[in-house]
Amino acid sequence: MTTSPQPTGLTIMVVDDSSTIRRSAEIFLTQAGYQVVLAEDGFDALAKINDHRPALVFCDILMPRLDGYQTCALIKKSARFHATPVLMLSSKDGLFDRARGAMVGSSAYLTKPFSKDSLLAAVREHALQADD
Repeated sequence: MTTSPQPTGLTIMVVDDSSTIRRSAEIFLTQAGYQVVLAEDGFDALAKINDHRPALVFCDILMPRLDGYQTCALIKKSARFHATPVLMLSSKDGLFDRARGAMVGSSAYLTKPFSKDSLLAAVREHALQADD
């Protein structure tokens, strides 16, 4: 009799070098009943993805070391995680950015700052539902 079960049980990874964005997303997602894994950049995300096996990854585009496009491409090339939806996060809302995200396999594109409603709608639309 420890904790009550999460309504969804889904784990969502948020990869962003901004602690403000990570914290906002974490608050919105945990309030909605999701488990949240935070990563500061692409290397951090790749180190954590195996352990946590997220149902969906939100990935910032502009990050140091390994940017969002590179991170998404590496996740999509992985045999284990190629089916995991990756949603790009960016403050830029250009056609080029959207096209480049689609080219590396992202499922969608969310413009920052995002609202709680837009974040949760994106999760509902794109998250891989666990087979029960």
